[in-house]
Amino acid sequence: MAKQPVSAVNTNGNVVELENSLIRQEEHIILRDVNLAVRPGEFVYLIGRVGSGKSSLMKTLYGEIPLREGEGFAVGYKLNTVKTRDIPWLRRRMGIVFQDFQLLIDRNVYDNLLFVLKATGWKNKQEMDHRIREVLSVVDMVHKGYKMPHQLSGGEQQRIGIARALLNKPELILADEPTGSLDPDTSDDLMNLLHKICKDGKTVIMATHNYNLIKKFPGRTMRCQDTRLSESRQEEIDFDQLTF
Repeated sequence: MAKQPVSAVNTNGNVVELENSLIRQEEHIILRDVNLAVRPGEFVYLIGRVGSGKSSLMKTLYGEIPLREGEGFAVGYKLNTVKTRDIPWLRRRMGIVFQDFQLLIDRNVYDNLLFVLKATGWKNKQEMDHRIREVLSVVDMVHKGYKMPHQLSGGEQQRIGIARALLNKPELILADEPTGSLDPDTSDDLMNLLHKICKDGKTVIMATHNYNLIKKFPGRTMRCQDTRLSESRQEEIDFDQLTF
């Protein structure tokens, strides 16, 4: 595999930057003329209706959707020129949190996390054990390592999902509808955790259509609408008019 780049930011000091980018899947245009710059330590919401392009934008950032037109940068890699062999390194510098948790159901929490470390090149057993205990402590799940996923609540499973995203000390966390299947109180707990992680120095980009969360936990907000991405100040957002 290629050597990881030294710096996760570009010459403009951004950890993510898209310039005049076109996001498409085959012939279907999803977002056009995308311009986005995200600084280290920012918390950015992506909002918009289901199917408006939030998830596709995230998939472009972690290399699942190739960037064919325009220029893009994420955590040290140029998205418009990144080689297939380098995409695992790109993703190692990110942590991805999914709505449906995506835990391996045939092994316990500890072994779920151990699997990721082994898959990303860790070898030393003591170092792996230490790192797993570190991330479980961050998400307040240090005593749940022996539990199987089905023994955890939805909120607990998502905490493990966040712990998994933190394993390789990423510069950027991408959270795609992380509270989509959780009740309001549990969602609030997860949001407090994500904002704490951001305050500790991580950059967080979170896709959501739960606009009540944005009211409670303000952040910079980008809207996907009519194939365009635009920034919306919180006071300009008409929450009553936004739909799921």
